[in-house]
Amino acid sequence: MTPVRRFNSFGEYAKERFGGRKLQKVNIDAGFTCPNRDGTLGYGGCVYCNNNSFKPGSCRSVLPVSKQVADGIGYLGRRYKAGLFLAYFQPFTNTYAPVEELERLYLEALAHPQVAGLAIGTRPDCVDEQKIALLEGLAKKYFILVEYGLQSMHEKSLRFIERGHGFDTFLKAVELTAGRGIHIGAHIIAGIPTETREETLLMADGLSELEVGFLKLHQLQVVKGTKLARTYAQEEFHVFGYDEYIDFAVDFLERLRADIVIQRLFATAPDELLIAPKWGWDRHRILRDIEARLASRNTFQGSKAKTRTGKRTKAL
Repeated sequence: MTPVRRFNSFGEYAKERFGGRKLQKVNIDAGFTCPNRDGTLGYGGCVYCNNNSFKPGSCRSVLPVSKQVADGIGYLGRRYKAGLFLAYFQPFTNTYAPVEELERLYLEALAHPQVAGLAIGTRPDCVDEQKIALLEGLAKKYFILVEYGLQSMHEKSLRFIERGHGFDTFLKAVELTAGRGIHIGAHIIAGIPTETREETLLMADGLSELEVGFLKLHQLQVVKGTKLARTYAQEEFHVFGYDEYIDFAVDFLERLRADIVIQRLFATAPDELLIAPKWGWDRHRILRDIEARLASRNTFQGSKAKTRTGKRTKAL
């Protein structure tokens, strides 16, 4: 049977998972910081990081979590006719606090009757047994997705972006989280200048061998207010052209395990912040072009995957 899409999209997954009810994410800024910003590991964050490049303007930590949830649901319910929501703790590192504080914030978001669960963006070096035990308890009643920012499986790239942890830290976080009813996601950046195209594609093979069920993939973007922007101004490095990235995304999908749910395939920073690459297309056009390229090749996610198991235990 031909799938609705040629890749395993989060939208289709959510329809099946939640009985056909329309699901949307409500972005929450709970006021967290990051160990790569507060001096624990460094200051200023990773070289590419400017949270304003992806955080909605309505997502403000000055508002209580319950107010952000209610306002977001009101807006998204009207715009998208959604009746069910995930509270998405998005900016910075959303497990970077004592477990008692995390429990208070998570429960405040879950208290809204239309919230079916949480999506929590965090770093793999900011979880421990206590925090995962908290999420395991919540997962008995709610949908809980932990999205680990990996960015690259290659140590040279993690050093270049000044991530502050290695790939082994990600593997340990996945091992700690797996098998406890918690959904595991990963974030990957394509086009870090320390990597060849094939090295970046190798991450599709590597992720396919991990117990990761969700993926966000996007092209490296150079945005204002970052160390990467200063580096780019001194000497421009290669960034993905539009057609080049469409081909790359299709190649990556072909090599990725078919059951991994795709939450994102590209990024679209605001025009006033974006330096490069400037493609000039909105997200709907980019998605259509990826799907059209899959169709023109008559190919699908996982058509060239080397593994079906999700059981990798060692680094690349």
